[in-house]
Amino acid sequence: MAGGITDIKKLEYEIYKYSSYSSSYLPENIREDNPTNQTSRWSSNTNSPPQFLVLKLERPAIVTKIKFGKYEKTHVCNLRKFKILGGLEEDRMTQLFEGGLKNDSVPETFNLKHRTNSGELLPIKFIQIVPLLSWGPSFNFCIWYVELLGIEDSIFILSNLRKYNMLREVEIVRLFMKHCRQQGYVKAFSALQEETGVRLEDEKMTELHEILVNKGDFKKTEGILVDFINSGLMDDYLLRQEYKPHWSLQLTPEQESRPGRRGGHQLIIDPLTSTIYLYGGWDGSEDLSDLWSYDVKSNRWTLIHENSELLDGPSPRACHKMVYDTKNSQIFMIGRYLDSASRTEENINSDFYLYNTISKTWCLISNDTAQVGGPQLVYDHQMCIDVEKQTIYVFGGRILEPKFSFSFRNEEETTGDYKYSGLFSYHISTNTWNHILVDCGHPSAASPHVQSIKSRVTHSMLFHHKHRKLYIFGGQRGKDYMTDFLIYDVDSSELTNMTPENVGTDSKNVPQSGFTQRATIDCEKDEIYVLTSLSKEKERRELNINSFWLFSLAKKEWCCVYKSDHSIGENCYLKNQNVCAEPCPRYAHQIVYDATNQVHFLFGGNPGMNSHIRLDDFWMLRLEKPTRDNILRYCKYLLRKQEYEEIAKTDPLSAISYLQTKLYDIIDHNDPAQLKEFHKLASLLFKSDSTDCETEPTSLLACPLGGSLKSNSQKHPNEHEPNEDNAKIMRVESPKSTDEADASSISSLSSECSSSQTARAIPSTSSSFSSRTRKANDQKFELKIRRCLLYNKLVDLLPENLCQPKKNISDFVLL
Repeated sequence: MAGGITDIKKLEYEIYKYSSYSSSYLPENIREDNPTNQTSRWSSNTNSPPQFLVLKLERPAIVTKIKFGKYEKTHVCNLRKFKILGGLEEDRMTQLFEGGLKNDSVPETFNLKHRTNSGELLPIKFIQIVPLLSWGPSFNFCIWYVELLGIEDSIFILSNLRKYNMLREVEIVRLFMKHCRQQGYVKAFSALQEETGVRLEDEKMTELHEILVNKGDFKKTEGILVDFINSGLMDDYLLRQEYKPHWSLQLTPEQESRPGRRGGHQLIIDPLTSTIYLYGGWDGSEDLSDLWSYDVKSNRWTLIHENSELLDGPSPRACHKMVYDTKNSQIFMIGRYLDSASRTEENINSDFYLYNTISKTWCLISNDTAQVGGPQLVYDHQMCIDVEKQTIYVFGGRILEPKFSFSFRNEEETTGDYKYSGLFSYHISTNTWNHILVDCGHPSAASPHVQSIKSRVTHSMLFHHKHRKLYIFGGQRGKDYMTDFLIYDVDSSELTNMTPENVGTDSKNVPQSGFTQRATIDCEKDEIYVLTSLSKEKERRELNINSFWLFSLAKKEWCCVYKSDHSIGENCYLKNQNVCAEPCPRYAHQIVYDATNQVHFLFGGNPGMNSHIRLDDFWMLRLEKPTRDNILRYCKYLLRKQEYEEIAKTDPLSAISYLQTKLYDIIDHNDPAQLKEFHKLASLLFKSDSTDCETEPTSLLACPLGGSLKSNSQKHPNEHEPNEDNAKIMRVESPKSTDEADASSISSLSSECSSSQTARAIPSTSSSFSSRTRKANDQKFELKIRRCLLYNKLVDLLPENLCQPKKNISDFVLL
């Protein structure tokens, strides 16, 4: 079909408007791509907002991409943050993109929003580029070159314009219908619906409005909401809520054995049995070779053996890596750190071990993988396993080599000219290695036939068994802190660099580079989790924070789930660690993710206090979101609060009884915030009718996990029962609509509309109605307004395609 969505071409445009320009750096310059000419750019005359360029297309088009050219070198005026708006009219534009440019010489292309929320293609004629921040914060903004890409086939665009205008017409009608219903124009509402055939909302929502707003049947409304929740209509809202982190220190009885203090150890988990394995590490004095298991269900450590060498296992070590093969119940281990004095020809061998957790035996697979096509001896590398294909991947790490002289060692450590290992794969069944990607510093990397990668240490690498991709990010190479996010497709052998949506816009929105990172992945949720903490680098020690980050692979966005400034004190490394509510910053620690119970476990590490102190604290981190029970409790609270307020105005004695039963039952009286809201409700009984009842909750109701409405405080906070109903108390975030104008729209019209309602019901020539009747009518209308506001709150919890429009007519009327 001509003009299809695949027929993308370069679009012509003119400079329509601009905020300012500096010297000879005219806006017209952005139409020419001349990266070697420093004057071929637009530069604003100031960096004071608002600064902008408005581009006008020759004709309406579907603009799908925008390309930014750059100068041949980095430049302080490059846009670190900007946004792009677009529309058919210059004064009515919607946001199409927000992001930032890298400060380099490589042109960048970004996808623009080109569909409406309902999925229809969005024709536009005007594009506005709004700079927000330059790489030099005090410098003016520069744009070197802009190219627009999209579809401008006239027949195709005309067809989509018709569809777009029809959608606009429907939305205009729906806005009028919403306004009519809110203000009580019943006849106008019915006539508009009959004339146009447009429905304001789904029939379920219309029924809810009728029962709640018009009839005030709160009991039946509760029943409808229960049905909504049980059928999953509020699940999307629950999924959009942020995680709430809950740390708990996993204590075991004093008489039971448990691993000692250490850093540089390894943790892995068998997800099928929820068993964690811990091996080795450095205790501050020597390397260890003990192997432990931890049963998540029973909260119990077991020492499998204290010295693996006595069982033909590996030598004591730290900074090694392990993976667990769930198919064969086997642990694979490779790598270790050796100090300079130990790096002799005899010791520099990359041994590769296997431990069978069923037979409890060790097996030396290879004495030196470098001799059979595998990596040299490395440390601070990463290791993943593809269980389905029985393939192990090893990437990065610093290569250890024999030290032949003091001068050689001193030169390497002074210049930072270290060698790094590339990406290797090991096929378990055939016992063969493959060098997939060489490090960019490898001699063969210059060959056009060799694919290379920029290796690093202290990075993260995770394997997504559904996407069949390796995700690599963070790390350090010499003094260079890495911020790239690499994706390697293990089936197609394609290496790509992904730029997350919010990287480059604000450094606070992404994990800080140079920190000790520990990462895990949930392949079912398409989420990557990263715990950052204390940096090993002395110059970065002031960045003393714990933070836990989530990266959504679906949205390609980072968000910070947890951040805490935690001063390092003696409680962090003394035995009496239960005085801490969360782990202190550290490095050389390890975390694992129990996907079955959806919890993280953290053990040990180096708190940075001195060279000999190590930690043996064992923490569990649970990330919690609201459940159906939570949102049901919240909905009941909103309904009962409204019903109570209505009863309190007419029958205070019945209101007291209602408060003591219906509302009392749904409040968690162990939660100070909820108790405060309950007391506010009680105070309504002592307010006059003229006093406005402002008792909106400061936060939504807290609910125990698992659906228990009653708080259970008898459990010890350190008891570990992953599936217990009263695991943690969590809060549901208040629903936030994209536009909160409903309340102001209705409230601002309340007095006028109540008078209007009275005027419509009562002829102006009549004098038989007393002021009491007029007041009763006003109160009745005010009551309907409050119910309408409650209905709007419930609308925010439900899918948008079922509900009335979020906006109001008043949003578009300016007087």
